[in-house]
Amino acid sequence: MDKVVATAAEAVADVPDGASLAVGGFGLSGVPTVLIQALYEREVSGLSVVSNNCGAMESGLAILLAAGRIARVTGSYIGGNKEFARQYLAGELEVEMIPQGTLAERLRAGGAGIPAFYTPAGVGTQVADGGLPWRYDGEGGVALASPPKEVREFDGTEYVLEHGIRTDFAFVRAAKGDPHGNLVFNKSSRNFNPLAAMAGRVTIAEVEELVEPGGIDPDAVHLPGIFVQRVIALTPEQAADKKIEQRTVSS
Repeated sequence: MDKVVATAAEAVADVPDGASLAVGGFGLSGVPTVLIQALYEREVSGLSVVSNNCGAMESGLAILLAAGRIARVTGSYIGGNKEFARQYLAGELEVEMIPQGTLAERLRAGGAGIPAFYTPAGVGTQVADGGLPWRYDGEGGVALASPPKEVREFDGTEYVLEHGIRTDFAFVRAAKGDPHGNLVFNKSSRNFNPLAAMAGRVTIAEVEELVEPGGIDPDAVHLPGIFVQRVIALTPEQAADKKIEQRTVSS
């Protein structure tokens, strides 16, 4: 099945207001910036985003955030995104913070058809007991807090119940892909991308290099095409446009 779509605009044309969206990447690594830009240009709003973080340096999801297009974020890292922190503390944005490993497993579980699982991460904290601020009231108070979660004991150790995540759409970026949707990710961009792709009901992949069917050794495939519904090939300029969040050099 040929899943190649001609343009990013065409690939995201049916993403509606209020959609839930899993997005791959970590910081500026492996972020599907072209698909995000196409969604920004469509002026889609009210989005519920599931991503490790919400963009950085006015790149990636940060452009949707700054434009007020995101209503809720499920993630694990605010980092240096000052606008993310400002909107959260001002009560303009609902934020569910999750331990990073738990977020990864919730995405993977959703994609694997596992509705819920138990993990020790967060036991004895507000992650399990409830009370984490999901939304502030803009005056320093909490308008909406997380509910308590089920905790059970197995072999003398307590575990908290976490639910798998499924989203309407997923955006990911891969170093290489074929028309069937088989993907290969480059080094650290193989972070949340495969997991986000699994969680989406409709997954759209932007690929830096599109090869012919059979052009990827089956043993080299990081994500099989069963999880991908649409593929767009980036131009050389788009593929090369990779920002550096923290540039360090040695003397």
